[in-house]
Amino acid sequence: MARHIAAVVAKQILRRSTDKTCSRSSSVPKGFLAVYIGEMERKRFVVPVSYLNQPAFQDLLSKAEEQFGFDHPMGGLTIPCREETFINVTSSLSR
Repeated sequence: MARHIAAVVAKQILRRSTDKTCSRSSSVPKGFLAVYIGEMERKRFVVPVSYLNQPAFQDLLSKAEEQFGFDHPMGGLTIPCREETFINVTSSLSR
């Protein structure tokens, strides 16, 4: 049950964009940023900028820095972790 609740909260906080052809700047509201999540297949999520200051989110960013440095192949912030891991971290931040 807790897992279902976490998924519902994550869906409310994270708004995944499935339209990859739209303009990125117009699809990200002010105060949010788009990140790409996944080890192989990448999914786009929009998260609050306030997450950048959270230690759990910074751990995910460190993984991205280790793998990509500052040269991201997708041209955006890519975090190499499983989608489930990302949702668990961000849902705990939204509480």
